[in-house]
Amino acid sequence: MKFSEFTLNENLQKGIDGAGYVDCTPVQEQVLNASQQGRDLYVQSQTGTGKTAAFLISVINEMLTRTDLAARKALIMVPTRELAVQVEEECVKLSKDTGLTCASFYGGVGYDRQVALLKKGVDIIIGTPGRVIDLHEGNQMNLSDIGFLVIDEADRMFDMGFYPELSRLIKVLPSSERRQTMLFSATLNINVKNLAWEYTRNPAEITIEAQNITVDEIDQVLYHVSSDDKMKLLLGIISRENPESLIIFSNTKKSCEIIAKRLRMNSIEAEFIIGDLPQKKRLAIMDSFKAGKTKCLVATDVAARGIDVNDLAMVINYDLPNEAENYVHRIGRTARAGKSGKAYTFCSEQDVYSLPAIERYIEKQIPSQVADSSLMVEDKSAGTYIKLDSYHEDYNDKSEFGKRRQREYEKSGRSRNRGNDRSKGTRGSGRYSARNDDARKEYKRDRRVFSEEETAALASMTTEERMKLYKEKFGKASYSSARTSGKKKGGNYKKNGAARKSSEKTVLKPVKKTERKGLFGRIKSFFSKK
Repeated sequence: MKFSEFTLNENLQKGIDGAGYVDCTPVQEQVLNASQQGRDLYVQSQTGTGKTAAFLISVINEMLTRTDLAARKALIMVPTRELAVQVEEECVKLSKDTGLTCASFYGGVGYDRQVALLKKGVDIIIGTPGRVIDLHEGNQMNLSDIGFLVIDEADRMFDMGFYPELSRLIKVLPSSERRQTMLFSATLNINVKNLAWEYTRNPAEITIEAQNITVDEIDQVLYHVSSDDKMKLLLGIISRENPESLIIFSNTKKSCEIIAKRLRMNSIEAEFIIGDLPQKKRLAIMDSFKAGKTKCLVATDVAARGIDVNDLAMVINYDLPNEAENYVHRIGRTARAGKSGKAYTFCSEQDVYSLPAIERYIEKQIPSQVADSSLMVEDKSAGTYIKLDSYHEDYNDKSEFGKRRQREYEKSGRSRNRGNDRSKGTRGSGRYSARNDDARKEYKRDRRVFSEEETAALASMTTEERMKLYKEKFGKASYSSARTSGKKKGGNYKKNGAARKSSEKTVLKPVKKTERKGLFGRIKSFFSKK
């Protein structure tokens, strides 16, 4: 169905045409049909299905056409700053001819600037829970005239611990009878259902299946590779494929930073994006990536939510995600709007047991290939210590919410910036001069990796056969042994070879200081104890 077939406001239709939207996606068609009936909505839809345009077009049209909610404002709640910026950009395009104004509000940027925007008047407020609460409780944001409420990525709100703030916000809004509420979530769980039941009126439930988008239209390849060879394989893929744009996913913030810095040491321009980056730096990185100046971005699942890049060429899962659903979220970024894409996944001995759950979820066995030496490139960063930067949330001192958070941290005795608690004397990048070669060789012998023959055989094995091989190959202790066999959590090497031998000598040959004293010294020690 085409957008022009709906009875939409004429000025809004101009914005839709200007944005290049012609045919509705399934979620857009169903949301528009339900919203024009004035119903509350509960929508389960994955990222990349067009849900942002779906709720924006619906809200803008209702604001311009409904007489019972005339002059009412809209509040769109999102979990991350990046998503707030993305929604605002889309809203500006769609509403440019309507006379409606929109702005985004989130932490880490100037509080006074956002207050000035509110004083000018904002019709569509897009924000994260923390900053919206801050502005409201500081008497800077009036929420008594909200006629439309949209909660985007409700599942991520729970994952990030925003439910208490979200609940507080909704309670100060007009009652559900006096507003239209739309709730969007990528996954269906009891928390999101309870939220819908509690704060909506008889919502229309819309479910958009996403498996076909992520599985059928993406060229997926799985490489069984040891942890030590991941970087060499990553360099080989980038060298061979030379993608125009690439997102690399890792499970932790520290490893994201380490991967990006190791790529730079191999002459690959890469940036990392994590939740703790200062907001100005995050926005600058995203602008550079969207403009094509930076072609390689390393991110965690949380930081990547809200990143919307057209024509993303490739996704690489450097780590297997801990949750099967996140695999779909990751690789789906390279198959937006029916386009094809390519996704590579690395499966090491540290995370191999996450694979069966992912394959069950997508109802498909991911094709595997042999990660032989011909696919790998020498890693110039091998054995190099990577210094981690210190980042923290940049709360504005003028913010009442920020002041409360600071008092809570001081009262509890916790540090708000754990990264800065590290010694300022930390070394930068550099090779360990005291590497113990014997310990290194012993560590390499203990690593259990797939041979090329075994990797080739994996492609034709069933899930049960693969799990049997995994158990025989790795055993239950594979993860813990990987964590303690010469690496810190996050990937930086420890000088544990020499340290371990040194500690053993201390235990085996303790120094007995009393035996070295003369007769007079022993007598003096005896009387001093008395």
